[in-house]
Amino acid sequence: MAAGNHSTVTKFILAGLTEKPELQLPLFFLFLGIYVVTVVGNLGMITLIRLSAHLHTPMYYLLSSLSFIDLCHSTVITPKMLVNFVTEMNVISYPECMTQLYFFLVFAIAECYMLAAMAYDRYVAICSPLLYNIIMSHQACFSLIWGVYVIALVCASVHTGYMFRVHFCKFEVINHYFCDLLSLLKLSCSNTHVNELLILVFSAINILAPSLMILSSYTFILSSILRIRSTEGRSKAFSTCSSHISAVAVFYGSAAFMYLQPSSVGSMDQGKVSSVFYTIIVPMLNPLIYSLRNKDVNVALKKVLEKRIFL
Repeated sequence: MAAGNHSTVTKFILAGLTEKPELQLPLFFLFLGIYVVTVVGNLGMITLIRLSAHLHTPMYYLLSSLSFIDLCHSTVITPKMLVNFVTEMNVISYPECMTQLYFFLVFAIAECYMLAAMAYDRYVAICSPLLYNIIMSHQACFSLIWGVYVIALVCASVHTGYMFRVHFCKFEVINHYFCDLLSLLKLSCSNTHVNELLILVFSAINILAPSLMILSSYTFILSSILRIRSTEGRSKAFSTCSSHISAVAVFYGSAAFMYLQPSSVGSMDQGKVSSVFYTIIVPMLNPLIYSLRNKDVNVALKKVLEKRIFL
């Protein structure tokens, strides 16, 4: 199709999570509550790690970065989603849509690699405890963190750059609650084979590569734990890994379901449900998982609260 046959699209309508009017208000309060818990939980985790000197270790620097990613990831998506529940038509301009898409991709990809970095940290701590301070030095830790963001920025820039080349014929409704790659491509009236190939290749790399790293890390970890003779030692080693495994399972499971399947399989409605998990639920759960199941975090929280009470 010639470029001259395309009309310039300046805005889209976000269809939202549901079209049933009776569900709009209950869902608004539900997701508002989730967002408040997400903001408080992740900001609380970042602040606690910053204030507690004994949490100034690579493990908690990585956890603080994960909390920052979760906070930003949720903030990119949820406020606009909440607007959709209380307005008849949730309009988003073309520049806003591309901006939301870009930052969604940045933080989604960053989370994939940050979870892998955290798995590597646990592998070194359990399998090579005597070398931990050398391998996971502060410089190595911050290099890992910067590497995560560089990969995320590059991948998001490529995806968004190629999305700018896609032509949209008219004012269209995006069958989603945010500007996602797959839902935008369904509105295209130009050739999207390159975009679809990029999604498949990058999704395979950004989901499967970190997943394999996490799987291999925990294979070695499990092998090391089984060699620990004391029951108390095994229990402590398992407890340091169980929260991370829980976070990984929910995030990677929902992301893989959404992106690692042919576009002809499944529906966008199924995709919406899957997206809710990794864009909204996971950012809320992560600080809860790591705080409730982590003795160091609980001790640090008690100390901070005691200091504030007695001041």
